[in-house]
Amino acid sequence: MKANRRLFLTGAGAMAAAAFAGAANAQDVVGDILSSPRRGNWDDQFDASVSQSGTKVASHLPIFSLGTVSYVEQAIGQYSGIVAQGGWPFVPDTKKLQLGVSDPDVEVLRKRLMIGGDLSTRAGISPSYDSYVDAAVKRFQARHGLPSDGVMGKYTYAAMNVAAPIRLGQLQTNLERLREMTAGELPHRFVMVNVPAAQIEAVENGRVVLRHTAIVGKIDRQTPILNSKINEVIINPYWNAPESIVRKDIIPLMRKDPQYLAKNSIRILGPDGNEIDPATIDWSTEDAAKFRFRQDPGAINAMASVKINFPNPHATYMHDTPQQSLFSKLMRFDSSGCVRVQNVRDLVTWLLRDTPGWNRQRFEQTIKSGESVPVAIAEPVPVYFTYISAWSTGDGVVHFRDDIYGRDGVDELQISAL
Repeated sequence: MKANRRLFLTGAGAMAAAAFAGAANAQDVVGDILSSPRRGNWDDQFDASVSQSGTKVASHLPIFSLGTVSYVEQAIGQYSGIVAQGGWPFVPDTKKLQLGVSDPDVEVLRKRLMIGGDLSTRAGISPSYDSYVDAAVKRFQARHGLPSDGVMGKYTYAAMNVAAPIRLGQLQTNLERLREMTAGELPHRFVMVNVPAAQIEAVENGRVVLRHTAIVGKIDRQTPILNSKINEVIINPYWNAPESIVRKDIIPLMRKDPQYLAKNSIRILGPDGNEIDPATIDWSTEDAAKFRFRQDPGAINAMASVKINFPNPHATYMHDTPQQSLFSKLMRFDSSGCVRVQNVRDLVTWLLRDTPGWNRQRFEQTIKSGESVPVAIAEPVPVYFTYISAWSTGDGVVHFRDDIYGRDGVDELQISAL
């Protein structure tokens, strides 16, 4: 299956109808690179404004929009042209290149950045890793969901050295997903969780009004793809551990530390709702999995301050987390399928905006009270859990993300597996 996919990708550029315009554009770029001046050190004069393509990476255009579909179609034309012209060079990945370095490999890096549109051909070819290369690498990193530190490290090299035909195929695959998503009329207000990007967009009237970093499911506990409507927010929620977590996590932890449940304010409830003493359970077996494990509200609760509910067959929801440090990780695939939301209180305030009697002040006061309070949302908000690993939000601004669950069909796109 993957071998056939790779053969398809190799010839994808030649078959694309948009390749003619793209190829002409790529020919101009390649020609400019070949005729680029040989530049010397970083004290040479060069306008920093042309070190990039001129278009900002950040955008208020939603991924889930007709505008994005149009930009992806343009990007496919651009990448078809790049493929038709032979793609981009492989950048040697044996050194930690960064600002201030002078190395022959920087010449190859410059060519790669020029072909990809992150560095102007006017920057010239030079072994100097100057401020213009630094800015171009940061732009590349931002487009690929990597920390924009300007340093050529393991994951930046890996993303940069994915071959152009494979990136073209990734765009084509995701164009079909986007077309399917935007086939009907778009709601004026919705939330989209993009799993490969580990990111959430709150959209209103065709514009992203909030963007949140997320933690999504591990490879062996994947976040599902679903459509629903957010109909409830629970402030200071109880956490009911799914049976899978009881079996995979809680029972093994209790075998190691019999005080684990007490330390984490987790109670065992029987079928009648009465609490069961953990000491009466044989933890060498999995008998405990037949009971309900409920964690009290509080600072160490797995959902922290809030839970966002929407009907779905996967028992999936969004929530806060006491482990805020996870949001700073490069690979944010750490949950058991549910989605943790950074700065979740901003999202909840937006969701509750049209619910009578609720505002940010009352929401914060309720959190401080420690009381578990369910709030029905007056006008349920559509929510979409999607899998978009490549998209474009502007002319020349093409985003790629790690194909964390391997749904794009090419091993090279699973950067996190390195």
